[in-house]
Amino acid sequence: MTRNQPLIQSLGGTDTLTRKIMMVLFGTLLLAVSAKINVPMFPVPMTLQTLTISLIGLTYGSRLAGVTLLAYLAQGAMGLPVFAGIGAGLPYMMGPTGGFLVGFVGMAWLTGYLVERGLDRGFVRLFIAAFVPALLLFVPGVAWLWAVAPLTLENALMAGALPFVPGAVVKAAVAALIVTGAWQSLRARKG
Repeated sequence: MTRNQPLIQSLGGTDTLTRKIMMVLFGTLLLAVSAKINVPMFPVPMTLQTLTISLIGLTYGSRLAGVTLLAYLAQGAMGLPVFAGIGAGLPYMMGPTGGFLVGFVGMAWLTGYLVERGLDRGFVRLFIAAFVPALLLFVPGVAWLWAVAPLTLENALMAGALPFVPGAVVKAAVAALIVTGAWQSLRARKG
């Protein structure tokens, strides 16, 4: 497969280190804000983080998306209040949501990778590029939840995956719509 350009590179401009750093900081800011918009559920809250991660992956590409999520986790590990609720620091990261936090990096990277490998344009392709990594996020999330919480595997699936699947579908669709619209706008601008 050929390597396609992510949306952010197609916008033009110089691809400098300063620009990349600013994009990473902007991405981590969006992630922190999206983490605070949540529906309280136990033991894992539903937030808009996965929508933001999909958007970052769909627009940044694999490497920059992965670096952005690593920077986000580093900010949280240092105690900055970037995660859902009021939690921060390594103890929070070792709690019930730890597997999802770690999985965020893989989700962002894989979304960007799929875009670079041809799932970069059109609603259906972008939806697949967003939805498949969102589903795979449940693997480390549920495994970690099962390991740290007093739950059976079945109960961990019921608490950490099944209630979130409909949201994953909606968030992947919203991300695909946004990026499809951005591509259409870019094409119209370039004439």
